[in-house]
Formats: sequence, C-alpha cells, structure tokens
Amino acid sequence: IATMEPFGEEARSRIARHHVMRKDRGFETIECYRDPGSLELPADSNVLLEDLGNLMANEMFGRGTAQEDDWKNLSDRLAAALEKLLAGCAHLTIVTNEIFSGGKEYAGETLTYMRALAELNRILARRADLVVELVCGQPNVLKGSIPKRMPQKSVDEKQKEAEK
Repeated sequence: IATMEPFGEEARSRIARHHVMRKDRGFETIECYRDPGSLELPADSNVLLEDLGNLMANEMFGRGTAQEDDWKNLSDRLAAALEKLLAGCAHLTIVTNEIFSGGKEYAGETLTYMRALAELNRILARRADLVVELVCGQPNVLKGSIPKRMPQKSVDEKQKEAEK
C-alpha cells in the first residue's frame, strides 16, 4: 500500500521510480492516501504499508489545517483503521519514520504532526508482534524476534501454480 500523494513533480517522479523498482517482483501496488481500513484485500495477503509518516500527513493536512487538540483522536482513528486492515489480511508490515531527533524546537502544525505520529507509533508498537528499527540498513530489534527466513517460491512458480 503506497501512501505518498502525487503532489507536484518531485512526488510524481518518486512514485514513478518506486513503480519501476517494484516491477516484475510480484507486488501489486495499491495507492491509498487516506483511511486504509476501507481497503478490502484477499485474506491471505501479505501487506506492506509504506509509509506511516505520509499517511499521517495526508490525514492531518489533506483535509485542511491541523487542529492542535485533535492529534490524539487522529492517532487513535488511524490505529483503528490499521487494525481493521490487519484483520482483513494475513500479515501487515508498516514502515514508519523516525523524525523525532532533529535537535530543533518545533511548534504549531509541525509539532502537532510529530506528536500524532509519535502516538501512533507507540500504539502500533504495543500492538505489534515485532518492532524493528533499521539504522544504516542494520536491524535493531526492539520487540519480538526476527523469524528465520522461510524458503520463498519465485514469482514464476507462483504464476505456474495459479495457472493450474
């Protein structure tokens, strides 16, 4: 599930690059900028939502100006939507952003956004079986354990099975 809205040439270029990167890898990309809980997916789906920061920004700013007193409700509402999404698929992986150690003092809508994303990250981390922070590409397991890799069928093998 891709959450980046195509606002402006830079965003459209990034989205096009992501489509090229996923081409012929067995992915089905669903563009969903708001309310991921409304999606209906096959029950056996393995879903990757990328990314939570974009989804939060879309929900917060895409419908007007952020309300300082509404950030907690927004975090709770998005958590419920993601829980509904999880209930409709076999596995859900969520990519989020670490934007909280910039070393600056923020105010206004930026601070509201940061608070809402931080709260949503906390809610989801409590719910998750596995929480992994990637630092320079290296996994740092914060909760749970990374399962041993299972043999994966190739895209060609899956297509041949589907044709039977």
